[in-house]
Amino acid sequence: QVHLVESGGGLVQVGGSMRLSCAASARASRTTIKGWFRQAPGKEREFVAAITGSGGDTAYADSVKGRFTISRDNAKNTMSLQMNSLKPEDTAVYYCAHSVRVTLSKLKHDYSYWGQGTQVTVSS
Repeated sequence: QVHLVESGGGLVQVGGSMRLSCAASARASRTTIKGWFRQAPGKEREFVAAITGSGGDTAYADSVKGRFTISRDNAKNTMSLQMNSLKPEDTAVYYCAHSVRVTLSKLKHDYSYWGQGTQVTVSS
């Protein structure tokens, strides 16, 4: 079983920055992809970003491209999401996810393990 724990959420003003972190249990593979998803009230959970095991390849949703950066530290088995130029529409619960795949995916069903989520609120 893989356990994921997110941290770093909270309240930020429009245009501000925030960094989310995800700590994975020791069982989590360091060679498979990890991703971030988010879910706003009344909406479906949507893809935000994903990263390969080596960290050499990444993918982003169009809505966050150029503003968010995903990274991972395999020595610590952690993953981060640096979010800049935040907008009110970025307000959501953010989830980290772990997959057994090695190729990038934006699909929820390709991720087997999920964290409990952390709330990000962008106030205007």
